[in-house]
Amino acid sequence: MLLPKVSFKRSLAQFGKSQRLQRLGSAFLLAGQVTLHICQGRINIRNTIEQMAIVGPGSVWVALLTAMFVGMVFTIQVAREFISFGASSAVGGVLAIALTRELGPVLTAVVLAGRVGSAFAAEIGTMRVTEQIDALHMLGTDPIDYLVVPRFIACGLMLPVLMILSLITGLYGGMLIAFYFYDIPRTLFLESIQNFLGPWDIWSAIIKAVIFGGIVAIIGCSWGLTTRGGAKGVGQSTTAAVVMALMTIFIANFFLSWILFGGSSTVGVQSL
Repeated sequence: MLLPKVSFKRSLAQFGKSQRLQRLGSAFLLAGQVTLHICQGRINIRNTIEQMAIVGPGSVWVALLTAMFVGMVFTIQVAREFISFGASSAVGGVLAIALTRELGPVLTAVVLAGRVGSAFAAEIGTMRVTEQIDALHMLGTDPIDYLVVPRFIACGLMLPVLMILSLITGLYGGMLIAFYFYDIPRTLFLESIQNFLGPWDIWSAIIKAVIFGGIVAIIGCSWGLTTRGGAKGVGQSTTAAVVMALMTIFIANFFLSWILFGGSSTVGVQSL
């Protein structure tokens, strides 16, 4: 009597895995189509501007608040230890390196995945189950040009802007904690940032932000386009899109960090 139940559970697990693989394959295919359409100049300017307003100004306060407290917490964890070793002059630089290389791009992308990626999946998923996507085809409008390309461009352009604003806010929060709680002069904090932080660190953060923005847009739109099963399917697609976007961001961050910094020496060691 147990054999049918076991085989049924296995079949469900295999179906779930195959569905995830199919969606991943659809996401890669969608990314290629979006790249081709952009190269061909098939960009809906009006929709792109509208999506940029949603992605950028709509997410800025969440991103800034997150960065502020991350910078403050990081400084609390680091400052006391550095002061005990007589390296208080390195607190600002270490915070700048951590925020620029890793925390800034990743945390901003996480905020964007939770707020914007889920909205993309829910909105497009609702359009799929209510047959609005089919209506676009009937009207001779390509859903990729009308729905996906504007969202892809908006995320790719606005995430670096949000990341830079978050970086500034996080450094400011860290400077406040260092000054008021650990008596580290602001000039010393800023000089440490200047000594540690190089132009390549900023450019690498921008590169990461652009890639992460594309990942959030592609996964959110792809999961929305492959939604099935009515309102329940929309909810499942929304949750799955956020989870997959987060996993992909973390995995991509590892490989990008290895490519961008794997062979470089530690910046600012001599200043310690």
